Amino acid sequence: MTENSQTPQPAATDALPTTYTPAAVEGPLYERWVERGYFTADAKSDKPAYTVVIPPPNVTGSLHLGHAFEHTLIDALTRRKRMQGYETLWQPGMDHAGIATQNVVERELAKDGKSRHDLGREAFVERVWQWKEESGGQISGQMRRLGDGVAWDRERFTMDEGLSKAVQTVFKKMYDDGLIYRAERIINWCPRCLTAISDIEVDYQDDDGELVSMTYGEGEDTIVVATTRAETMLGDTAVAVHPDDERYARLIGKQIKLPLTDRSIPVVADTHVDPEFGTGAVKVTPAHDPNDFAIGQRHDLETIQVLDERGVIITPGPFQGLDRFEARSAIVAALRADGRIVAEKRPYVHSVGHCSRCKTTLEPRLSMQWWVKVETLAKAAGDAVRDGRVDIHPAELTQRYFDWVDNLNDWCISRQLWWGHRIPVWHGPNGEMVCVGPDDEAPAGEGWHQDTDVLDTWFSSGLWPFSTMGWPERTESLEKFYPNSVLVTGYDLMFFWVARMMMFGLYAMDDVPFRTIAFHGMVRDENGKKMSKSFGNVVNPLDWMDKYGSDAVRFTLARGANPGVDVPIGEDWVQGSRNFANKIWNATRFALMNGATVEGELPAPERMTATDRWILSRLNTVVAQVDALYDDYQFAKLSDALFHFAWDEVFDWYVELSKTTFFAEGEQAKVSARVLGEVLDVTLRLLHPVVPFVTETLWTTLTGGESLVVADWPTDSGFRDTAAEQEIELVQQVVTEVRRFRSDQGLQPGQKVPARLTLDGTALAPHEAAIRQLLRLQPAGEGFHATASLPVAGATVALDLSGTIDVAAERKRLTKDLQAAEKEVVQANAKLGNEAFLAKAPDNVVDKIRGRLAKAEADIARITAQIEALPQQ
Repeated sequence: MTENSQTPQPAATDALPTTYTPAAVEGPLYERWVERGYFTADAKSDKPAYTVVIPPPNVTGSLHLGHAFEHTLIDALTRRKRMQGYETLWQPGMDHAGIATQNVVERELAKDGKSRHDLGREAFVERVWQWKEESGGQISGQMRRLGDGVAWDRERFTMDEGLSKAVQTVFKKMYDDGLIYRAERIINWCPRCLTAISDIEVDYQDDDGELVSMTYGEGEDTIVVATTRAETMLGDTAVAVHPDDERYARLIGKQIKLPLTDRSIPVVADTHVDPEFGTGAVKVTPAHDPNDFAIGQRHDLETIQVLDERGVIITPGPFQGLDRFEARSAIVAALRADGRIVAEKRPYVHSVGHCSRCKTTLEPRLSMQWWVKVETLAKAAGDAVRDGRVDIHPAELTQRYFDWVDNLNDWCISRQLWWGHRIPVWHGPNGEMVCVGPDDEAPAGEGWHQDTDVLDTWFSSGLWPFSTMGWPERTESLEKFYPNSVLVTGYDLMFFWVARMMMFGLYAMDDVPFRTIAFHGMVRDENGKKMSKSFGNVVNPLDWMDKYGSDAVRFTLARGANPGVDVPIGEDWVQGSRNFANKIWNATRFALMNGATVEGELPAPERMTATDRWILSRLNTVVAQVDALYDDYQFAKLSDALFHFAWDEVFDWYVELSKTTFFAEGEQAKVSARVLGEVLDVTLRLLHPVVPFVTETLWTTLTGGESLVVADWPTDSGFRDTAAEQEIELVQQVVTEVRRFRSDQGLQPGQKVPARLTLDGTALAPHEAAIRQLLRLQPAGEGFHATASLPVAGATVALDLSGTIDVAAERKRLTKDLQAAEKEVVQANAKLGNEAFLAKAPDNVVDKIRGRLAKAEADIARITAQIEALPQQ
């Protein structure tokens, strides 16, 4: 707000402190909201339901910017819906995070020189529960700092009793329906975590390896094969070639010598082999490669494990006991000594899978595991989007979803861990298997034991939209709040979580888990770089909250939230949002000191000034705009619209234009004070879902209302005044143009200049006092000499700049700028007139040149006018 020596004196009551201090407001205010029960959800309510589940953070976690970003968006949606009269449930809770949590507790044990095996399974699991109670879940307190309006009385944990019952119920049903089975397949194995890893938990990265070409067989039966994993050759059981490859036709069906062993292996013909790649012959290791396993199944090949669970060679011989990487070097050296090496390429950069949890290089390994047959489930998940039961925002991510669910492989759901939902299957002494439901009695007797594996974490989190509401019981909450209204989550969880929930919801509930999926992007640093500890650019949002307030962090994140697009964020932007909160605070203080009120009906339009009618017209337009953007999950656009409306139109234009009315006091001042109160009331309501703390403090002070959390959401009254909008637009043109001219002349913003305004006969006449105040223009007294005359918006502003500027220096500067603009026009026209250039140049390049031309032409007109307006020497 521009300072002015004529600022009116405060009203009798100065209801707000001079400055806004977030730390003094946010904590107590949040606890008051919780104590009053604003965030609880009543399943018996007659209000329409609006449900969102929190993407359950890991119990090991703490609030990072990604959480803060996602939670801000969900909180904004639920706060708005609550204000719109919905029975709103934002379901909180945490995930037990099998591998991550087990790793944390194992590291704690290692500090005392112990492992989980020293404790035993039962004691170790008890130790994890103890850790969960003592150290886990710190994110709950951090969510309060952010202002999350979750239903704390409904908080759930994926391993609590109710959710565990849901997991066991679904497993039993799927097992009985033939959708869960046990089979030996190639899986991703982590030698560090000692468990299977699902395909979507594999991080692929380019590693520097080696490509070794070597000969198998002897004499005329020699075949050259290549590999990046020489250690697996000990488990080769064939060499495969394409059946139509004439080079190897005579060898198909023959046995050839496998180097470094006393075995011979067959040459088999398989269409999987690409004859154009490499030598057209590939080694086949069915126990250590998924493609080789498939070839082995087709040709009934033996499977030979050469590595144990820790990646150590188990094949008897000179390499037994070596780590896989040590064995790789030793085997290559042995082959070299045997004259088998044809070529070696180092480094050979290739994509290698790593464990997403511990970053260890994964090992494809043949293993007996539990699987979900996904064909029918995945088809149902795809059909639900195709037939419109579920909408995806942004729409361009829909095809990506289809590409995934339409090509899903069976899901490996077993993990070789101790922390998690244990597979509810009992094995008998004679190979029997009995799946036990939550109400069934487990088999007893000698030789019976429960399966040792636990379920993939994503199995239980896939049930989250309905297990959190009491399923398998048909609870009131389930009837009221399922399906969820919307799922807000990162696009990176499309495969981990979203597809799982879709499959489980349609299978167990016979209905979609949510009506809409709103995908957001990832938070990155201000340069667009991924945040990582190794990059040193990770930000703790609590640090920014301490420094700038939670509202500032929330508003910054929301302003960057374009659907499905990554969000760059820097501290400067958070500081800017803090300035916005201060602007709202100061403007509301000004309004209160000048009698702004929400009492009584709005005065009739004919009693208002054009400025009053203009801001009310703009206010209703913004209400409609914000509603449409919320419904389209356009958080960045709605936040930007509110920012510019509040800062630019309300605070910088309406308040400033209305100061002359407030100075004069009287009846018109009372009318404008009521309009200002109305505008602030609605603006604070609109801003509340994104910046809840500062708006709550200001709104309750302004209106005396109970809380914005339960206040009504604004609606578009339909009031529009095109004439008033056009009139104020003319005022803005005059002020903007004269301000630009003053700046170009080097005048200070507060420097007063004598001026004569010719406004008679224009819509600007009633605004002369406001225009003069905003432009620091004094009346033209005796001795006034117009040294510059600006025609703008049908009026003329004549200024006396005598003695205020160096005319010669200013003319020289403007002339130089004019010449640069004229040169730009010549260059742009030359390119746009070149047919050869236009035929080859991309459209965006041509558009950029056209934009430069338009700007240069506008600059010429502006600079020419400035030169003509300079005093004549």
